[in-house]
Amino acid sequence: MAREILPVADRAQVRAYARRLMLQHPRELVLALGLHALAAVTGLVTPRLLGGLVQDVANGTGDVRVDVVALAIAGFVIAQAVLIRFAVFASSRLGEKVLAELREDFVDQVLGLPLSTVEGAGSGDLITRTSRDVDALSRTVRHAVPETLIAVVTGAFIVGAVVLVGPVMALPALIAVPLLWGVTRWYLNRARDGYLRENAAYADMTEGLAETVDGARTIEALGLQRRRHERADRDIARSLAAERYTLGLRMVWFPAVEVGYVIPVVSTLLIGGLFYIEGWVDLVQVTTATLYVQQLIDPLDRLLSWVDELQVGGASMARLLGVANVPEDRTPGAARPGGKDLTATGVRYAYREDRDVLHGVDLEVRQGERLAMVGPSGAGKSTLGRLLAGIHAPRTGAVAVGGVPLVELPIDELRGEVALVTQEHHVFRGTVRENLLIARPEAADADVWRALAAVAAREWVEALDEGLDTLVGSGGQTVSPAQAQQLALARLVLADPHTLVLDEATSLIDPRAARHLERSLAAVLAGRTVIAIAHRLYTAHDADRVAVVEDGRITELGSHDELVAAGGPYAALWESWHGTAK
Repeated sequence: MAREILPVADRAQVRAYARRLMLQHPRELVLALGLHALAAVTGLVTPRLLGGLVQDVANGTGDVRVDVVALAIAGFVIAQAVLIRFAVFASSRLGEKVLAELREDFVDQVLGLPLSTVEGAGSGDLITRTSRDVDALSRTVRHAVPETLIAVVTGAFIVGAVVLVGPVMALPALIAVPLLWGVTRWYLNRARDGYLRENAAYADMTEGLAETVDGARTIEALGLQRRRHERADRDIARSLAAERYTLGLRMVWFPAVEVGYVIPVVSTLLIGGLFYIEGWVDLVQVTTATLYVQQLIDPLDRLLSWVDELQVGGASMARLLGVANVPEDRTPGAARPGGKDLTATGVRYAYREDRDVLHGVDLEVRQGERLAMVGPSGAGKSTLGRLLAGIHAPRTGAVAVGGVPLVELPIDELRGEVALVTQEHHVFRGTVRENLLIARPEAADADVWRALAAVAAREWVEALDEGLDTLVGSGGQTVSPAQAQQLALARLVLADPHTLVLDEATSLIDPRAARHLERSLAAVLAGRTVIAIAHRLYTAHDADRVAVVEDGRITELGSHDELVAAGGPYAALWESWHGTAK
């Protein structure tokens, strides 16, 4: 079963947001519309001149100057081309501004997503929104919106011109309206939901493939290849079915629209000829109206051709805007911490409803204390660590710093109080300096070097070709997992919170280096509260107190010596770790 995806904005939200973005640049919008209008007006002159020329020839006028008419037509065509060039440039420039603002808004929303929401939705949905949906929306803003703008303005002026030529000549062009209106309405009523299903299916497929690639070794070791193949086949089948549905809509809509283009021209020429025979209109009106209707095909074709792209872009925009609909997981209050002690009272937490993984945990961590949390895998250590760091809010109970619940602190202030470093880390594309200044942008190089020294990373950074200016991350200098983790810990030193939660933060470093790093870190972080979650029990040996977590509960709490002497679960873990268990 696919995971629950992030919210999707409704049509009203999409329309309101698009309108707000466009109205943020009124001058650019007026300029683009004005240039398109001038281009449309210059394009209307040619049919009028040709109509007059035909009438003069029909009347047998002797002084018909075809050369003058031809030069006039050439002049207006050139003028229209120049105006269209600047109109398209103005529209594209406006579109790029709008796209840039939308991307910035989306990035702000994504960075503000509660981590629990991201984990619940899975990576596939978010990756698809940040890649496929952004690309689709880029195509829409860069191409579909300007082309639609051109089509609407040009079409409106051509229709107005037909009416001015003679209201009766506008009637034949209306014959195709019911067909175009009906089939387009049928298409639009189904297209948005179809494209949303298509994007959701693609997200499921992306997530499944990413999981297979990331866990390739585990899959091979456990012989899960067939199961993963079947999962991929199901995801691909759903994606194919979703795409076939939208393709089916287009296969009905496009042919009907193509027929709708031809009918107005034929009917105007045929019925206009009958009107001329009856004496209701003259030849110039028939000729001019027919040419105008012929001209109308281009904006109409452009408009309807880009409607499909607008539907794709609208669905993508709905998915991007939907990120803003994720409910907040904290309610900032006015109170501020009156101290630095961290407490958990009656804490319960569940990833799934009615299935708690923490059961009434009570814990007090004093300022400046070093607490180690140990226990078997799956006992709830990392979950408790995330609650103590304010990543998740407890289902019941409270986690507070200085008497103020963490969920009532603004996120920026929270990170100044408590920070979490896990075994998951990331090196961003950029220099070593840029990677570290994420934590404190105003830090000087001396501060950066001290942070690197604190985590035993200064030596290898100095050995790089360009030192702090060395490009790392994607496409740059390759760093080992241990070095990447040292950079993450150096960020932590620069961030300078008073309480640290280290969730197996040294797990990817070899034991000797990890012990050296933890001792260095302990020396630098003297006076701070440190909560260390680890399987290596030397961390517990060096801690002030040890909390043993089993089945979502703290079953033992005390110093290393006290717990060893008590002969309980911790003592058994210690003996097993040292290979002395009987």
